[in-house]
Amino acid sequence: MLLAFFINAAILILAASAFHYNGHKEVADINDAYKLLEPVLGVKLASTFFAIALLASGQNSTLTGTLAGQIVMEGFLEIKLKPWLRRLITRLIAVVPALIVAFLYGEKGTGTLLILSQVILSVQLSFAVVPLLQFTGNKTKMAQFVNSSWLNITAWIIALIIIVLNGVMLWNTFVV
Repeated sequence: MLLAFFINAAILILAASAFHYNGHKEVADINDAYKLLEPVLGVKLASTFFAIALLASGQNSTLTGTLAGQIVMEGFLEIKLKPWLRRLITRLIAVVPALIVAFLYGEKGTGTLLILSQVILSVQLSFAVVPLLQFTGNKTKMAQFVNSSWLNITAWIIALIIIVLNGVMLWNTFVV
């Protein structure tokens, strides 16, 4: 997760600094960004490095999701599947809807789906973080591995910021 954080942060910082500094405020989606990287940065392989960074981020997310799914399925739900079967099922659940959207709606639909998936993941984050903080802050369950007080307080403050920002986003989207 930490590696994915740094990769995603690097992508955002690169895009923000490169486009804002050069006055390209009309960049609306990933297609615009990748096309403008080379001329804005003056680096021949900028678009290639951008693609590699996106692939690395995607692979990191896939690995994290697979491991988390395995832990939940085997540890909490007590569902034992062969690793290849579990991977096949989870990848099909993820890939088939995306392929249908790409086939039916093309590049524009795929871009819209990407944005929608990020919004849903953002909102969903609160539902994963709050139980995780409750679990890792519980001395009975975690014993010597329980979060320290300062870590627990910091994590709850960050979680509350995420929840408030998601609430503002949902309010602005559906009410305003």
